[in-house]
Amino acid sequence: MTETEIKWWQQAVVYQVYPRSFQDTNEDGIGDLPGIIAHLDYLKALGIDVIWLNPVYQSPNDDNGYDISDYQRIASDFGTMADFDKLLAAAHQRGLKLIMDLVVNHTSDEHAWFKQSRASRDNPYRNFYFWRAGQGDKAPNNWDSAFGGSAWQYDAQTQDYYLHTFSTKQPDLNWENPKLRQSIYDMMNWWLEKGIDGFRMDVINQISKRPGLPDGPLKPHSQFGDSQVTNGPRVHEFLREMHQQVLSRADIMTVGETHGVTPADGLKYAGRDRHELDMIFEFQHLRLDNSQHGFGKWSTRKTPLVALKQVINEWQTGLHGEAWNSLFWNNHDTPRAVSRFGNDSPQYRDRSAKMLATCLHLLQGTPYIYQGEEIGMTNAHFKQLADYRDIETLNAYDELVTSQHQLTATDMMARIEANSRDNSRTPMQWDATTHAGFSAVQPWLRVNDNYKTINVAAALADHQSVWYYYQKLIALRHQQPLVTLGDFKLLAPADEAVFMYERHWQDQTWLIICNFTATTIKRQLESLKTAQSRLIIGNYPTDTGDKLRPYEARVYAL
Repeated sequence: MTETEIKWWQQAVVYQVYPRSFQDTNEDGIGDLPGIIAHLDYLKALGIDVIWLNPVYQSPNDDNGYDISDYQRIASDFGTMADFDKLLAAAHQRGLKLIMDLVVNHTSDEHAWFKQSRASRDNPYRNFYFWRAGQGDKAPNNWDSAFGGSAWQYDAQTQDYYLHTFSTKQPDLNWENPKLRQSIYDMMNWWLEKGIDGFRMDVINQISKRPGLPDGPLKPHSQFGDSQVTNGPRVHEFLREMHQQVLSRADIMTVGETHGVTPADGLKYAGRDRHELDMIFEFQHLRLDNSQHGFGKWSTRKTPLVALKQVINEWQTGLHGEAWNSLFWNNHDTPRAVSRFGNDSPQYRDRSAKMLATCLHLLQGTPYIYQGEEIGMTNAHFKQLADYRDIETLNAYDELVTSQHQLTATDMMARIEANSRDNSRTPMQWDATTHAGFSAVQPWLRVNDNYKTINVAAALADHQSVWYYYQKLIALRHQQPLVTLGDFKLLAPADEAVFMYERHWQDQTWLIICNFTATTIKRQLESLKTAQSRLIIGNYPTDTGDKLRPYEARVYAL
């Protein structure tokens, strides 16, 4: 690939907005579309190119908008379609693109399609979903829901079960039905005609289930990666059809959320000549700290650096020249990056946030910044279950503590504090005023207690802050073709403390060095450099040669 062959989304940086927690303007405690419009200049100043908007469609909010009841209406919590049109126009006026969250593995049980589907067994919409007869009071198969319990819900009206691989209010759509697929393509084209710039596709590799829906291996507390519901036999056929019917008709970007994939799968979903997706989100690097005792994500383990480097190396080298990587440490479903991979103590939060940004943004791929990441927002560290709102968190507590007594309340709360999705969903911390400047009233979810010191106003006032460091990294990507085009070479793969790699393009080589520990360590760094080496960026003001300080990051042009 040459500079002239670069697609716009390959050189772009994406900023993920979780609308419910971004900015409230109508004083109901919930973020809204006018709140996003109010901060577009802030995002433009940061240097990002694309806004990814989490779902703003009409929804009863059983799973915070991922249970959609109408794909072509805006939820009243967020505003109106006129507000959306203003947002899109205002973003485009600033040279910012906007992509929508596409949730088509399932709908809400309040969607018109499902209401028709459950009305009678011979309803024309019945086959838009998976309806099966049980065996007495036994579900049609042994599949678990990702949110706990069976993936089947009995419906008394027609005396059948419907499939829901997530909440009971999120019935799975039946992509085997061509009428369902066409309805989805029509909806997607409707959004493209409005002028949006692409789609992030929720759990898109689950749209093809195993024929006959057979029993499968039980995976406690997580359906992700289960061979029965991911990477099914027709998923690539469906995506190629979607590409032909929708995606190929506009110059847009697409990224698919794909749990349980390998680099070999990545080449299938996002290969240059596959005509499916532009890139995918893989989650191998986010599974490395999972529990080794059957509790899935509910763990307090730290991610082992050697394993993390191995996974990133496999994706960087496995896709190079053939497909495109997405780069991310966190999103709306995961803990905050600085708390998970770095150190969120007052002593090290700033350094480790900058180190993590350096390590990620200089890899090959499109970086995604989750709102608040650019100021080093941390996990919520809520101590009481009553402070949490996330359905997955509450269901897991009920299952592991209340129902099955597998964990004590104290143990489970420590796991929730480390891993609840609400860690990333606390309101954006704009300033040190009440409720962090997010709202004039009590927000839908508590603000993190550290908002008085960690907020946008404080970050913008300090030119050494995490925010300005992100701004510099984004500028490097835009200015230096090596960041987009260069190949990747992992150095010292067995080093348990330092992540070190090279990027090379034409006659340029960059050396990236990141200390993932809170200790000062020595490495033979001078031997890797040349007489002409120069420091491009780093998170300490001086260069101490072979000595790496806590959470230090350095980038050299050799």
